[in-house]
Amino acid sequence: MSNDDRPKKLWEGRFTETTDDFVESFTASVQFDQRMATQDIKGSIAHATMLESTGILTRTELEAIRIGLEDISVEISNGNFSWSVALEDVHMNIEKALTDRIGDVGKKLHTGRSRNDQVATDLRLYLRDEIDIIIAEIRRLQRGILDLAELQAATIMPGFTHMQVAQPVTFGHHLMAWFEMIERDCQRLSDCRSRVNIMPLGAAALAGTSYPIDRQMTADLLGFDRPGYNSLDSVSDRDFVIEFAAVASLIMNHLSRWSEELVFWTSPLVDFIELPDRFCTGSSIMPQKKNPDVPELVRGKSGRVTGHLMSLLMLMKGQPLAYNKDNQEDKEPLFDTIDTIKDCLRVYADMIPAFSVKAEKMRNAALKGYATATDLADYLVRKGLPFRDAHEVVGQLVHHAIGKQQDLAELSLEEMCRFSDLIENDIFDFLTLEGSVTARNHIGGTAPEQVLQAITRARQTIKQAESAN
Repeated sequence: MSNDDRPKKLWEGRFTETTDDFVESFTASVQFDQRMATQDIKGSIAHATMLESTGILTRTELEAIRIGLEDISVEISNGNFSWSVALEDVHMNIEKALTDRIGDVGKKLHTGRSRNDQVATDLRLYLRDEIDIIIAEIRRLQRGILDLAELQAATIMPGFTHMQVAQPVTFGHHLMAWFEMIERDCQRLSDCRSRVNIMPLGAAALAGTSYPIDRQMTADLLGFDRPGYNSLDSVSDRDFVIEFAAVASLIMNHLSRWSEELVFWTSPLVDFIELPDRFCTGSSIMPQKKNPDVPELVRGKSGRVTGHLMSLLMLMKGQPLAYNKDNQEDKEPLFDTIDTIKDCLRVYADMIPAFSVKAEKMRNAALKGYATATDLADYLVRKGLPFRDAHEVVGQLVHHAIGKQQDLAELSLEEMCRFSDLIENDIFDFLTLEGSVTARNHIGGTAPEQVLQAITRARQTIKQAESAN
């Protein structure tokens, strides 16, 4: 493209030579920030509406701007808009298109604002919209967890510590641990949203504007809670981006932990669950393989999102007030974080309700690790033996059972009585897996009754949260 063919830059009055071709490409952001076009147009219409209300624009000028922007929005939605790297970013592309359509009136749109407060506003509007979408996807995932947990409230499986069989729990109880993790994530997202929902528009480049603007009106039109209270902070703050990335990193951390369990559970050596074929792939050389690629890939993507958090923290740590060009680098990590989170939540929300649970395999595994040893110790404590002494007695009993390759419940009463005269015939009521989980009948316990109550509470939590919004 010759210099004569290039679109005229909106700021080039101070310059005596054109931008170097490579520098023009290097500094442009329209390749990725065009995804904020909807928010940019929405912000511009609100800004123009406010300018008309304060007498800076006429009603006729406002209508020309509004109609022009709406037409551009349709073009963009239909994929018919021509984006120019020479115009740098989404804001200047849209403003230039507007001016080409409606003439000099389009040039008045930028009165009382700068690209600094404009991009900060667009970014907040965009992230706010995406947070709402992500929260809705988390709720869909949670409902899938609750439905499966309700079906598996009494399905016994081994609980693990150090990846060793520890005590029996139920699969429903285990799933409810997943619910609690993702519920905290949802609460953090909602809390983060409240700090996203503060409007920078009107801060202009850094110091505000001398025009008689009404920032509260603009904030109300755009659904912000309030305008930012300091113009320097308003244009330079990216805390909200970092905070979202931190929340997203925790979400991915949780999904990664779930993925690790799914990979473990689907192994033929464990065989607790089976994933539908549509969520798995095979091997190019081993025809028997069914690989849990979805959870493995989600586990891998967790590092990607955490990396974006680190990138954003490093981006901001050395910047003085107010706006700096460095901040152009906030968008690509943010956008990729949003895309990754949405994809991972979607695939989990689709996959979890489709699990095939192998209850008998889970129960058999719980029988193999002396999972009721703690129940035996508790039994002796209730008979009057101090817990530390009871711990030692049961440890000796477990050692004896290991030597005989038997579970505790398979030992005879006579054998057990050799280790403590407090053991009586009722001991066998406490050594069953069902007796163990049922005994933990308190808030947060693994008794099926408590699992069902936890599910009821969880459904109510979701209902209240959605009613509040």
